Amino acid sequence: MVEESGLVVATEGEMAWVETSRRSSCGSCEAKGCGTGALSQVLGRRRQRLRVKNPIAAATGDAVVLGLPEAALLQGAVVVYLVPLLALLAGGLLGEIVAPQLALTPEVGSILFALGALACSFLWLRRFNRRAADDDRFNAVILRRADAPAATISFHPNK
Repeated sequence: MVEESGLVVATEGEMAWVETSRRSSCGSCEAKGCGTGALSQVLGRRRQRLRVKNPIAAATGDAVVLGLPEAALLQGAVVVYLVPLLALLAGGLLGEIVAPQLALTPEVGSILFALGALACSFLWLRRFNRRAADDDRFNAVILRRADAPAATISFHPNK
């Protein structure tokens, strides 16, 4: 489960609006002058509002921990990055094959079909995103209040 902290800014029945802030992937890195760190400084720590399930009945002003299953994050990343890339490549190959029948040079056919396939993949992604927004597997949920411990562990030595 991937976890992120946030602040509840509003509640609507079983749902809550939670505000999180974007963090750099290299917040604790010792290297200076890398591209990711420079980009993080330029973009700043912009806040983002998410509508999430609120099974713990968190109230406005509560600091909470959100959770998203790793499988959903991985599947989302594959869909967002791999589908357009594969569409671009397939479109380019198809365009090169079909170009002579359309009286085009292979390069022009490849470019046109690749861009067309890429545009179609973006339209498909838009539709996928709308369906995923209603699917509980792809949505974050409030796991606990941030001040609450994740789990209580007690240690009793053997006698």
